[in-house]
Amino acid sequence: MDADEQPIDTEAKRDEDAYALSTKVVAAILDSVEAGDREKLIALMEPLHAADIADLLEQIDGEERRELIQLYGREFDGEILSELEESVREEVIGFLSPQVLAEAVRELDSDDVVDLVEFLDEPQQEAILDALEDVDRAAVELALSYPEGSAGRLMQSEVVMAPEHWNVGQAIDYMRGSDRLPDAFYHVILVDPRLHPIGNVTLGRLMAARRDVPLKELTEEMFRVIPATQDEEDVAYAFNQYHLISAPVVNADGRLVGQITIDDAMIVLDEEHEEDILRLAGVGEGSISDRVMETVKARLPWLAVNLVAANMAALVIAQFEAVIAQLVALAVLMPIIASMGGNAGTQSLTVAVRALATRDLTNANVGRVIRREVLVGLLNGVAFAVVMGLVAFLWFGSAGLSLVIGGALIVNMIVAGLAGTGVPVLLDKLKVDPALASGAFVTTVTDIVGFFTFLGFAALYLL
Repeated sequence: MDADEQPIDTEAKRDEDAYALSTKVVAAILDSVEAGDREKLIALMEPLHAADIADLLEQIDGEERRELIQLYGREFDGEILSELEESVREEVIGFLSPQVLAEAVRELDSDDVVDLVEFLDEPQQEAILDALEDVDRAAVELALSYPEGSAGRLMQSEVVMAPEHWNVGQAIDYMRGSDRLPDAFYHVILVDPRLHPIGNVTLGRLMAARRDVPLKELTEEMFRVIPATQDEEDVAYAFNQYHLISAPVVNADGRLVGQITIDDAMIVLDEEHEEDILRLAGVGEGSISDRVMETVKARLPWLAVNLVAANMAALVIAQFEAVIAQLVALAVLMPIIASMGGNAGTQSLTVAVRALATRDLTNANVGRVIRREVLVGLLNGVAFAVVMGLVAFLWFGSAGLSLVIGGALIVNMIVAGLAGTGVPVLLDKLKVDPALASGAFVTTVTDIVGFFTFLGFAALYLL
């Protein structure tokens, strides 16, 4: 075997960053695609997890993606589709032949198929649904009939249920004889004659009990039923709050229609956290795979909002042109006031938005939290007022200027703490996403207050 044909050491397939694909592996895969060597490509891809292959497809450009998928052919795994970002997933589906697509989606649970098709165009949806067996298609269409972002869209139809009068032995015999069990499940759901869920039995307790023990004696104390129309954010909160592993989903009549497992709930929670972070930065739901124009359209509105805020701050500064003309040192120090206020406001804002998302910030404690942030702003303001007062005196030799910048810093840091907490709380009360709109408001408030206070103090005490 030639040196350049040596197999790649599986232990060396990752960079120093844990779980990151090695650049050598990526390069070897792309080389095999360029050479049209399908056997080598399959050998390189086989050890990789579906999530790693999805990462690879997201990292390469569109033409390389198309060539790789077409060469990979029937080896394409359905789990790869469920791991891809939505923008890339739609493109990848377009590259797959109908036969490969059909084979890929048949391997997926119903909740993964729903996640796959819910945002696709109708022709692509039909292509995937046509590939499913009648039972699976009916389950997916039922889930799609529920509102977007609801528990019904999140659930999987594959459940293990048992009549409430069964014992352990009957449940075990049923599961051994069934050919439609989910690939992974955690509970047997007990139901009454009307298919209303009445309890969960964990597999651990089931397997540890004697065959003659009634299932009713093994049910968990913590049992939550999720309405199919409930918002998925509320579902994720319930799983996180009550440490649920899985929960049955019911329709409007209270009948069992599916279940939600912890992995799906945590994906929602993770997506919500990611969405909040992106919105706080004013970049929407963009990703590194988005095209240039898509990214421009997502960011342009928020940059426009910031431009309006900047012009409002500029109008405040314009009112003090004469003051600045007489004391050029004010122009040197103004960015410090804006920067400190903006950073302090962002700190309070981030804590408040996160607390609202996790429902830790409520009507019962909002007053205490706001007082705390204002006090933190006051103490930080005093500390930095001393530092900047000393810097200003050593720099410009003016004790008056030191007092002015110190006083302005204290006021602006207090306002930053108040606005950083109060603005997102107010927006939340108005049913506006605080992560989406708070940043621009807080920045505007701290800039305007900071400049007005600093220049106003200067006009009063230095001229």
